[in-house]
Amino acid sequence: MKNFSTVGPRLARTRARTALAAALALASITLLAPSAHAAPAACSFRADAPDQHKVVKGDTLWDIAGRFLDQPWCWPTVWGMNREEIANPHWIYPGQIIWFDRTAGRLRLGQPLAVSTDDGSGLPSQRLQPQARVLGVGQDAISSIPAHVIEPFLTQPLIIENDELAGAPRIVATPDNHVFIGKDDKAYVRGALSGGPTFQAFRPGKPLKDPQTGQVIAYEAFYLGTLSLQAEAQPGSDVHTFVVQNAKEEMGKGDQLRPLPPMPMQNFVPHAPAQPVAARVLAIYGGVSHAGQNQVVSINRGQLDGLDIGAVLQLYHTGKTVNDETAPKSWLGLRTQQVKLPDEKVGNLFIFRVFKHVSYGLIMQVSAPVEVGDYAKSPE
Repeated sequence: MKNFSTVGPRLARTRARTALAAALALASITLLAPSAHAAPAACSFRADAPDQHKVVKGDTLWDIAGRFLDQPWCWPTVWGMNREEIANPHWIYPGQIIWFDRTAGRLRLGQPLAVSTDDGSGLPSQRLQPQARVLGVGQDAISSIPAHVIEPFLTQPLIIENDELAGAPRIVATPDNHVFIGKDDKAYVRGALSGGPTFQAFRPGKPLKDPQTGQVIAYEAFYLGTLSLQAEAQPGSDVHTFVVQNAKEEMGKGDQLRPLPPMPMQNFVPHAPAQPVAARVLAIYGGVSHAGQNQVVSINRGQLDGLDIGAVLQLYHTGKTVNDETAPKSWLGLRTQQVKLPDEKVGNLFIFRVFKHVSYGLIMQVSAPVEVGDYAKSPE
């Protein structure tokens, strides 16, 4: 983190303290709910939390919150955000100041205007005033988590659920019977079309089995590229004509299509799930057996299980079952007693894309490698 400073000016005059507190309240009025209660114990502030942080380019909300809070995902609570505000977050920009209001137990947003020492104390005091800013697109706003890590996962069809797979249009022929096609080539597609004129091509990959039931709940999908609809099927034919716009991989007969989804909201606000969630890690992206910080995993819970974008889960290694070497011996001289060790928390999982039964999450604050089969539970 850059440009991070700890300040604690001691103002001598009551007038100066009152003016500063009033200005802080005005500067943060659009970001705070009416509640003035301190943060709950689960969202406690760090003992070494600073008084302020100046937001700089490259910051993430998670990193900033980690400077103030023991659990960074708690920051909407200490902003006083309600569920509606979580769904429609406020943008935060480089140059703004995040202040720690220790009295109220809240984080507030402001902008320094001037520094003066005219109160006679010999100490600098910062004067604040509320500012208006057009927040529309939020192009320069800082992201909640590292945007470049999750970018490919936001629009590419990397998870295909069973109902999508069964009804997806498919490429049935190519010009001159070519085995593979690339950019600007035509593709002849059969199947019902829905959505806009642009589609994504994918190839079903490894089935994802629920670790608890053993049932296949989705498939990993290899993203191949995008195609645009040139002409819908005419009467007497059920074949549509597409043109390849771009090809990440070669595509051909049997590959399937789905409409290009809208770009999801990217300034996610971390929060606990609305209802208790107990999930298991299905797979680690890239086919590896272990995952660390800023790697992506899929879990066997989704929208129908109460998860939404921005939900945070805690990751646990399953406690092993071991022999109790200290237990009294049986009459045959064997120790047969076994005990299960406690599940060990190893990190947090930030959910950034949600399907019906499956979700993608970014591993945060990991203390040990995450494995397939690990638990992901609602924060305690």
